[in-house]
Amino acid sequence: MKNLFLIQILFFGFNLNIHAQSDSTLIVEHLRIITKTDGYRNYQNINRLNQTAKYILSVFQQYADTAYYQPYQVKDVTYKNVVCRIGSANDKPLVIVGAHYDVCGDQEGADDNASGIVGLLELVRLLSDKKINYPIEIVAYSLEEPPYFRSEYMGSYIHAQSLFNAGTPVYGMVVLEMIGYFSDRAKSQSYPVKVMKVAYGTTGNFILLARKTNAGEFVKKFSAGFKHSANIDTKSLKAPSKLQGIDFSDHLNYWNFGYDALMVTNTAFYRNHNYHHTSDKMETLDIPKMMKVIDTAFHALLSL
Repeated sequence: MKNLFLIQILFFGFNLNIHAQSDSTLIVEHLRIITKTDGYRNYQNINRLNQTAKYILSVFQQYADTAYYQPYQVKDVTYKNVVCRIGSANDKPLVIVGAHYDVCGDQEGADDNASGIVGLLELVRLLSDKKINYPIEIVAYSLEEPPYFRSEYMGSYIHAQSLFNAGTPVYGMVVLEMIGYFSDRAKSQSYPVKVMKVAYGTTGNFILLARKTNAGEFVKKFSAGFKHSANIDTKSLKAPSKLQGIDFSDHLNYWNFGYDALMVTNTAFYRNHNYHHTSDKMETLDIPKMMKVIDTAFHALLSL
C-alpha cells in the first residue's frame, strides 16, 4: 500500500498539477505534519491538539485577511477552534467552510479528518487571490469526535452558536468530512439502507454531497456548482436528517441553529473500514482523487 501511495505521487502529481488548482506536494506535506506525530490529536492530548491548531493557524495566516483562535472551556480545559476569513470587505452574508482536526482515540486519523483539514488549508490558499462573491470563514474545529459528539462542547457548536448570538448573517455552510479514501473495488461501498445500492452502486469511487430534503438556496447553489465543475464522480443524497449518517459531522450544529448546510464526504465507515482504527493512515489515501474533490469545492465556492 505504501508503494502504491508513492507511485500515485510520482506518476500523477506532475500531470495533475498542470490542470489542477490544488498542489499534491503541499497536500502530502500537510498530511505528513498533521498525522505523522508523536502522540495523537484526541481530546485527552491537549498538547498535540494545540500543536495541530498552531500549524493550521500558521497556514491560515499566510493567506487570510484575518486568522485567530476561538478558545472555549470544557471541564477546566481550554480547546480551540482555528478561524480565518477571506473576502472580509464583502458585506454579504457569510459562507462557512469547516472540518474537524481532532481524532477518535490513539490513531493518526488521516481520512478522519486530516483529509478535510488539508482541504481547508488548500482552499484558503486557492481562494485568497480570487474574486469571491461572499465573505468566506474557514474553520478548523476541535472536539467533533466522541465523547463530545452531539454535545454543546463540539467546536462547531461553539462556532455556530457564536454566529447566532451575534446575529451574523449566514448564507450557508459546507463541511469537508473524510475526502481522501476511494476504492475501485467492486462491493467496496455499503449504505444504511440496502436499496441505495441500486441508485448509487457498490463501488466506492465517488464523492457524496449529503443534504436534508428541505435544503435552502446555498446548498442548492453550492451543489449545482460542484456538479457542474466536478472532474470526479459526484452523487447527491437528499434525505431526512434522521437517516443514519447524514448528520454525522459538524454541519449538524449549523442545522441546529437554523443555518443551511451540507456535507461533502466519501461516506466514512460505509466505505473506509479504517474508520476509527489505527489503520487510518495517510498511505491509504488516494491523493489524486482527493485533489479533485478540493478543486471541485474551490470552483463551487467561486460559482456562488
